[in-house]
Amino acid sequence: MSGRVGDLSPKQTEALQQFQERIQDILPQLPAQHDHFLLRWLRARNFNVQKSEAMLRKHVEFRKQMKVDTIITEWRPPEVIEKYLSGGMCGYDREGSPIWYDVIGPVDPKGLFLSASKQDFIKSKIRDCEMLQKECNLQTQRILQMFEDNYPEGLKRLFVIKAPKLFPVAYNLVKHFLSENTRQKIYILGGNWQEILLKYIDAEELPMIYGGKLTDPDGDPRCRTMINHVGPVPHSYYVRDHVKVDYEQCLSVSRGSSKQLDYEILFPGCVLRWQFASESADIGFGVFLKAKMGEWKKAAQMEEVVPSQRYNSHLVPEDGSLTCERPGVYVLRFDNTYSILQAKRISFTVEVLLPDHLQTNGGSSAHKQAEANSQS
Repeated sequence: MSGRVGDLSPKQTEALQQFQERIQDILPQLPAQHDHFLLRWLRARNFNVQKSEAMLRKHVEFRKQMKVDTIITEWRPPEVIEKYLSGGMCGYDREGSPIWYDVIGPVDPKGLFLSASKQDFIKSKIRDCEMLQKECNLQTQRILQMFEDNYPEGLKRLFVIKAPKLFPVAYNLVKHFLSENTRQKIYILGGNWQEILLKYIDAEELPMIYGGKLTDPDGDPRCRTMINHVGPVPHSYYVRDHVKVDYEQCLSVSRGSSKQLDYEILFPGCVLRWQFASESADIGFGVFLKAKMGEWKKAAQMEEVVPSQRYNSHLVPEDGSLTCERPGVYVLRFDNTYSILQAKRISFTVEVLLPDHLQTNGGSSAHKQAEANSQS
């Protein structure tokens, strides 16, 4: 059985019922509540109810953290990403599913990394996924790592065309991190790629540059009004050359170690906001939650609130915020444990803002409710 609506085995039907019962508390927070949506999470974990529930609950937290529900209407990518990150939605396959094109070849990764933060790239791709999902919902109800975790079973097929000779080697190294279902949807095409694309996409829906008949109204075979074809990023976008930020504090993180900053949040709804830059090399950063002020704990002993990742903050300053739903001690952790040779100097600014109903003087900061504590 396919595991889709109308094609469920008795065990799959039972799993769906159990899944619905176990997620009643988060159903109102989901972007959809129908069986089509819920079955995608079950299929992504081979109908293991416990794993599907864990995946979905993690996704709910992800949506809150990244403000996914309003990312299309209230967030716009920086100009450099809009102009110089390739891709776009163009046409539909023979079954009515929208098609997304990523034109990788001419992308200038160095220029992009020097011009926008990691969070901006992540938000941009989340926004793309939300737009695709919205389009799928408009078309029909029938219709890799972070996106596989948060948009399961959203990928129908992925065709890789005109790849360099070393691509299959690189793909073989990373494919083991993808689920078996996802791997089965990836096709690395050879010299007959146009013929294969036309099996799945009508010629009227496939851009002329890829072997179809679709063009822009002006006859452009690349369909540039729908697919962003890019080139080198001008140096005028490079952040380090044009943006100077005055930070309130500095600290050094020794090689092979980490530093923690403790902020005690007394009221639910406070917003913890940060901005930082490193010198010479990247730095790991994450936000954790613990119960008591002043006690040092390893990352594994605390609750991870914002997943720890490495950031190229020596190229572009990173910033972010978190709405603290629970009182407690929130730990901003700068991680240099992976570096065996180089210490890192970090410049940063952190502020805590009170929720609206507690602000008294026109939006005053909540610094009095927060204290910082560094630990190696």
